[in-house]
Amino acid sequence: MDSQTITADAAGTWKLGDLPVHRLGLGAMRLTGSGAFHHGTPSDRARSIAVLRRAIDLGVNHIDTAAFYFSSLRSANELINSALAPYRDDLVIVTKVGPYRTYTGEWGTSARPDELRGHVEENLRQLGRDHLDVVNLRRMPTYDSIAEHFGALAELREAGLIRHLGISNVTPRHLAEAQAIAPVVCVQNRYALDRPDPVSDELLRVCGEQGIAFVPFYAVAGDAGEHGATTAQDEELQAVARAHGASPAQIRIAWTLHRGPHVLAIPGTGNPEHLTENVAAGAIRLTGEELQRLDGLRRKAGRADTP
Repeated sequence: MDSQTITADAAGTWKLGDLPVHRLGLGAMRLTGSGAFHHGTPSDRARSIAVLRRAIDLGVNHIDTAAFYFSSLRSANELINSALAPYRDDLVIVTKVGPYRTYTGEWGTSARPDELRGHVEENLRQLGRDHLDVVNLRRMPTYDSIAEHFGALAELREAGLIRHLGISNVTPRHLAEAQAIAPVVCVQNRYALDRPDPVSDELLRVCGEQGIAFVPFYAVAGDAGEHGATTAQDEELQAVARAHGASPAQIRIAWTLHRGPHVLAIPGTGNPEHLTENVAAGAIRLTGEELQRLDGLRRKAGRADTP
């Protein structure tokens, strides 16, 4: 597979409300370096900007970010602004609010509903925009009902600061709760090939039935989570990768996209070569037999997690 010639349109398209996006996007967290949430190594600024500009050249028109994506020297939103403003008309930037961090990088308590306007305005300022395309409410463990928080964002949508709303880290019950207040265009939950989760499986199904985008995070990272791509690769996964002349990470992305036409992938990277490979994964077409093998790997992981 010649990754250099494949662009994001190979993955197909979906709409976030009235905003069409290619199903293969870019997560911005890794742009800030290994210390995105910790005191790690900051990214090389020039390389991070090169990744963003290369993404646009490859047809990526969906970037996922947040004001709390920053390391000791880098802010994802500032990098996006520096690299891509003035923004292309077809570029959709999705951000999220709910968690927040102090200027020193320490996590604060989750935002109160009356604080969300300030968080939205901070994203607007950092990105240099007069409105946000999509804002996800990231549900925090400190509250169960999302009605008050989501209602506050719905008011900002009515005021014109936000175009569309989504939710993250939720259950089907939270989705119904949000929809009673305002339309939901996307749901972001943790979801990966070898990390079975009945709640996210159910959300994926419900979103498909209702035409809502389901956007997994850590789909490539697996259990490694925020630290980057997993190094744990099952032999079944490696065999499928060899058959396609692809990497295990590319197969993980392809498997994610095969979960349904409403599923979007937002693999994050600060490496231009990895970006090209990630985008190329949108062109991989897995056979029915390969999907069965990979689904078997998922079932095996589920049995291993059962006490």
